[in-house]
Amino acid sequence: MTSDGHAQRAVEAVWRDESARIVSALTRHTGDFSWAEDLAQEALVEALATWPSGGIPDNPGAWLMSVAKRRAIDGWRRRERMAQREPLFVSEALHAESVDTVPDEADPDHIDDDVLRLVFVACHPVLPAQARLALTLRTVAGLTTEQIARALLMTVPTVQQRIVRAKRALATEGVAFEVPDRAERPARLASVLQVIYLLFTEGYSATEGEGLVRPDVAREAVRLGRQLAALMPREPEIWSLIALMEFQSSRFGARIDAEGLPLTLEQQDRRRWDRSAIARGNEAIGRAAPPAGLPGSGAAGALVERGIGYYGLQAAIAQCHAVAPTFADTDWQRVLGLYDALDALAPSAVVRLNRAVALSMAEGPEQALLEVNSLESELAGFRPLPAVRAELLERLGDTDAAAAAFLEAAALPGNDAETALLRRRAAQAASSAPGRTRTHR
Repeated sequence: MTSDGHAQRAVEAVWRDESARIVSALTRHTGDFSWAEDLAQEALVEALATWPSGGIPDNPGAWLMSVAKRRAIDGWRRRERMAQREPLFVSEALHAESVDTVPDEADPDHIDDDVLRLVFVACHPVLPAQARLALTLRTVAGLTTEQIARALLMTVPTVQQRIVRAKRALATEGVAFEVPDRAERPARLASVLQVIYLLFTEGYSATEGEGLVRPDVAREAVRLGRQLAALMPREPEIWSLIALMEFQSSRFGARIDAEGLPLTLEQQDRRRWDRSAIARGNEAIGRAAPPAGLPGSGAAGALVERGIGYYGLQAAIAQCHAVAPTFADTDWQRVLGLYDALDALAPSAVVRLNRAVALSMAEGPEQALLEVNSLESELAGFRPLPAVRAELLERLGDTDAAAAAFLEAAALPGNDAETALLRRRAAQAASSAPGRTRTHR
């Protein structure tokens, strides 16, 4: 006997971990993406009904897959198509390749990876860009509509509508469950890269839940990136994204303290950073960079003109942190120049918020605070905005305002570890000398 709450948490966990593989395998078997997701959802409903009394199975993912297959067989029987499809279920098991396995060499016209196929299907050009992202984050990352809405800075109803319309459009167009041929790949590449990036971001800093990080999700994103590189080895932005993810993942072992609370770059013990991941990042960035190499702190326009792409610039920023022996040794002027280039190439409020952090480190918090305050309307409800404001106010000595900003950030949606830390920071700021304002440069 298992409690309803325990069973529900188990179902949520297995959906986060296994949804992409379950839906992609069902899509391969059925040839119908929308129906495959419906089958997976029906299996979840059955799990919620039976696990509290029957107990959680030893292999929950396989249990869900088995139930979904039975539902598919029942559906085919009703459609009188069983004779045509049943052999697939007899001859093929659920795709179970290790998430860490990526071929050194691959046939560029064929990669046997159901999840990558699923990403390409969900990123089909027949769908609008935001619909591609919403659908893929739902099916590949297993994110809820609330999590997707926060990641894409959209409302929940908008996300729901776009997912429904996207599934309907794929069914109407009869999109095949396959990696597209070489001629069609460039049209989908930008969306596929964005999805893999957002998938990694969810693993690097979970949008909700008890833990700050989801290493399994991040590892899956890196694996998909390398599979994509095997498929399109001459695309520099793929290697740039791989470099970015390797640099960021190198810090997993040092990002939380003994209580599971986040540690800033300044607080992290760099001896715990994964040097092998940094080496892989350096190798990938070398494959991505044009002959002149990745940029330094030159003019933003010149960096963009040199062909450094969106992920290349972010990889260069991550490399600045990865190679700095200490926090104090970080080349903040170079980081600031790279953010200028990034904002010139792909302007966004989130980029400007990150640039403000670099500005505060390079030139002091006063101007950075003005930049952060100017983003209020564009980033309303985005937790990092008041969190950054609180940090700057604390550095300026306005502890009362800093405490209020930390509490504002804690009240916004996010994972539990961040919430606990923000409340602690608010209490610490409130307990220091109130009302005094001083400037630190």
